[in-house]
Amino acid sequence: DIVEAQSKYGFWGWNLWRQPIGFAVFVISSLAECERLPFDLPEAEEELVAGYQTEYSGIKFGLFYVASYLNLLVSSLFVTVLYLGGWNLSLPYIFLPHFEIYEVGGVFGMTIGIFITLAKAYLFLFIPITTRWTLPRMRMDQLLNLGWKFLLPISLGNLLLTTSFQLFSL
Repeated sequence: DIVEAQSKYGFWGWNLWRQPIGFAVFVISSLAECERLPFDLPEAEEELVAGYQTEYSGIKFGLFYVASYLNLLVSSLFVTVLYLGGWNLSLPYIFLPHFEIYEVGGVFGMTIGIFITLAKAYLFLFIPITTRWTLPRMRMDQLLNLGWKFLLPISLGNLLLTTSFQLFSL
């Protein structure tokens, strides 16, 4: 239902444009949950020598990092479905005569939908990769202040604002 609600107006119907505050809070929270920079506190300098990374070797070390990147991929898929229109091909100013995914149907239509979803998710994966190159690490107290004193009030205010608009639009 979330993806179908975003498909009405094409590119401009994405929840990214309807809920930019919710999108920003979700992206920051997903980066913190995936322990990506600047929120990668378990990988801080003091733990590089005696931290969790030295306790694993070989296949255990590889599986640990595969799980970390799968967590990042799943959060990117959530962003794609919740805010970027999911499996709908809704690019502006591209005219495809009589080509709708739902008209194609079957295995081919499902394959196109999966490809579009993965393409959007992989394009969104570029954000955590570029933040690793550009942002410094945060301390634990800075992360807690960001979460409790900034993101939580903003998300609660966004929730109240959204519900008040929904109540008054009825």
